[in-house]
Amino acid sequence: MRKIIHCDCDCFYASVEMRDDPNLRGRPVAVGGSSDRRGVISTCNYEARSFGVRSAMPTSHAKKLCPDLIVVPGNMKKYREVSAQIREIFLSFTDIIEPLSLDEAYLDVTDSPHCNGSATLIAQEIRTRVHKELGITISAGVAPNKFLAKIASDWQKPDGLTVIHPNAVEDFVLRLPVKKIHGVGRVTAEKMHRAGIHTCSDLRRFSLVELAQKYGKFGNRLYHLCRGVDDRPVSGDGSRKSVSVEHTFSEDLKNLEDWQEQMTSLYGRLQERIEKLGDRYEISAAIVKVKYADFTQSTQERGSRAARISEFKQLLQQCWEKRSEPIRLLGVGVKLRDLRAELGPEQLPLPFRGQRPATT
Repeated sequence: MRKIIHCDCDCFYASVEMRDDPNLRGRPVAVGGSSDRRGVISTCNYEARSFGVRSAMPTSHAKKLCPDLIVVPGNMKKYREVSAQIREIFLSFTDIIEPLSLDEAYLDVTDSPHCNGSATLIAQEIRTRVHKELGITISAGVAPNKFLAKIASDWQKPDGLTVIHPNAVEDFVLRLPVKKIHGVGRVTAEKMHRAGIHTCSDLRRFSLVELAQKYGKFGNRLYHLCRGVDDRPVSGDGSRKSVSVEHTFSEDLKNLEDWQEQMTSLYGRLQERIEKLGDRYEISAAIVKVKYADFTQSTQERGSRAARISEFKQLLQQCWEKRSEPIRLLGVGVKLRDLRAELGPEQLPLPFRGQRPATT
């Protein structure tokens, strides 16, 4: 039985800015781009959220919802430094850490000797130290697996701690709304609701075959998650799954020629990032993303080992054929395979005589 903690900072960027500028506290604050440059909100505090302001919202629209909104430009260098400090606190309790972003991570404390082996006490100690040492708050969820721990961390936000004991999993999951399942977006949730599926209990009426027929590959995962089953380990190898670049334009790109021209520039930036990865990774797919003037978006993907510019042009052509309307954002990226992880320990070089092989 695993003991998993999911930690998630509350309004991370905004919290750091409020910590560093006391004048911002108690006022609606967002971190993002300027409204006169078609900026987008990265995150906002709860005062701003009460007006309907949300992440990924255009700054201009956010200012209409909340005229008193204070928009602060982001400082990624500072946020990375705080993130590194949080990680040092995590490492005080376990070295099995899977970061999901600068402000979010899974921790496996199954074998941690701290706090008499209590995952609940470890989570509370982490929250106390983050607040005391760094001046921000962090919410945590404790559960026997990653799926439930992540849901739990969001249950009592902000500054909350929710614990799902192994003997309480069944009751908790039966009542869990399907929209809380990671991967069930708004469209899928609405589809489920129309079919009379509102909770995990409702999902359990369907067999594995039926769910696979309804939801494809995701149906298999739904079958297990609605029963509270998630065998994924906390992976602390720091492996990247993808790399991408994107740009939001000051004026919409109205025709395919403009799309292609801007994509060529983005492709150059993408190649620079890929080169920095070294030989640990292999490209497995090429991806193009466009966001239209109405903020809906579309992606096209194809398997690829080289990610040539001709492949991205073909994907962009498919986006255009699917919907030939002005776009405000264009992105290109690749999916990656981690060759080091796939080789496994048996493929490591032999140690020198008299030395024992390193263990992971």
